[in-house]
Order: sequence, then C-alpha cells, then structure tokens
Amino acid sequence: MSVLLLSLAALLLGAVLLYYLAPGVVFQWVTALARRAAGLKLKEVSVDGHRIAYLDGGRGETLLLLHGFAANKDHWAMIAPLLTPHFRVIAPDLPGFGDSSRVADASYGVTAQLERIAAFARAVGVENFHLGGNSMGGYLATLYALRYPEQVQSLWLLAPAGVLSAEYSDMLRMLEGGENPLIATDMKSFERLADLCFCKQPFMPAQFKKPLLARSIIDAPFNARIFEEMFSEPQALEERVAALSARSLVVWGDDDRILHASALDILKPLMPTAEFILMRDMGHVPMIERPAETALDFLRFHGRQA
Repeated sequence: MSVLLLSLAALLLGAVLLYYLAPGVVFQWVTALARRAAGLKLKEVSVDGHRIAYLDGGRGETLLLLHGFAANKDHWAMIAPLLTPHFRVIAPDLPGFGDSSRVADASYGVTAQLERIAAFARAVGVENFHLGGNSMGGYLATLYALRYPEQVQSLWLLAPAGVLSAEYSDMLRMLEGGENPLIATDMKSFERLADLCFCKQPFMPAQFKKPLLARSIIDAPFNARIFEEMFSEPQALEERVAALSARSLVVWGDDDRILHASALDILKPLMPTAEFILMRDMGHVPMIERPAETALDFLRFHGRQA
C-alpha cells in the first residue's frame, strides 16, 4: 500500500475516532465550516454588561436576524449563504442564549432585551436595518419595530410568538400541563423537541445530538428563568401589529406544532399591507427545514434574485 493510501486511511480512521470519541469537537468543526461557507465571521461586542457573540458577513443593506427561544445564532447559518450576496447579515446570540453572557442579577424580560438589541445595533454601527426573527425572535422583532420604527426598514417574521388568540398548539398544551417541551434535559425530551419543531427533520448524525443535548442540559435552568421572565405576561401581537409601519413578510408552516398556523389568518386582516406565506408541509423553523425555499421567498419580497 502506498504512503498516500496509508495517509488517507489514517486520516479517515482519525476522523471516525473523533466522531465517536469527541463528537463535540467534530460538531464545532462542522459549525465553523458552515459559517465559513456562508461568509460569516464570529465576532463579539459588549452591551449592558453582557458579552454578545454574533455572526457577521455579506454585503449590502443590513439584515439583523433574531433566533428563537433556547436557540442561537447558528440557526441562521444554513440560510445565510443565499442571503449574504445581497445583505450584510448579522445574527447575534441574544443575551442569555448561545455564547452570549448570562448575568445572574440582570433582567431578561421583553423591555430589557429590546433595549439590549438597540444597544447592540449601535455597538456594531448600524442605524437602519431589515429585521427578521423566528418564534421568540419574531416576537421581539415585532415589538422592536413598534418601539423603534425609524430604525426598521422591513420585517421578516417566521412564525412569531405572541399571537395569543391562535388555536392551541401541541407545545402550548404541554405547557398548560406543566411541562415546557422547549427545554430538553434528556435524549427523550431532545428528540421530542426536534419532532415538534420539524415536519420533516433534516438529517443530523446521531453523535452530534450528544453535544447539543449536553449544552441544553447546562442551559436548562437559566432558560427556564428567561422563559418565565419573557412570557409570564405576554403581549398580544394581534392587539399591536396594526400600528406597524415597516413593510412586512410573515411566514408560517402549516404543520407548526410549536405555534399554530391559525395565527397567520388572525394577522392578515390586521396587517393589510403585509405579505403572508403559508408553507406547505413545514414545521416551526423554515430557515432550517427548507432554507433555500425560505430564502428565495425573502429575496423575492425584496425584489432580489438568488
């Protein structure tokens, strides 16, 4: 066997061993490759006593993207390659999540987080931007656009939380029963959360679930606190959205088990100038489940071509 073949065999064996013995390391490599493919760089900035980690890349007008509850900045990494040729994409870990700080004596309610998002925008040097968000991120994006209308050029809302008169979802029924399925503490609850989030789950190597679950277990107590602070007295978006001035694109999956798609029909008459898309055979996180289709809808909304 040639030296080259031996070297390739050794590399393959090493990769297999790393995958099984240190899946967290391999997952970090894959994450870094996804960021690089999207043209995103990992950066940090200090805001309100918090270190905020964020991804930044691309060219053009700024698109600020806010992730959902218990999620992180890399939930936008799969869709970013289609966006960065047209927009400067900035995706932060909201304070309390991902690689950003968790401060024991800080507030993580809506008002505090909105003020931090505004301070973050100033810190990274953007005054006007397109604003997008999924789930909790969509809830915050909507309230941000109402609070700072002069900053928001357009809104991209992917199944935003906060439409309180929508039909009960599977997730809300579980919450009513005293269990928060958004906080996974073992493999069973991790798999259940994935089943709730997706209509058709994207492939994920089994070993990669282990570091994700380990992080979820570590974050669980703080996430439970944030959930209580943010949603103990939620604001009903259906009572607020008529005052939005930003041009808006609202997207929902018809098989969303986290937040029921009936919210789309509730918002339609209240936002007559907005565009609404109901994605067929889609769950709660379209930017992960079908990133290309989701990005193309957004680019078309802005008159861009992929």
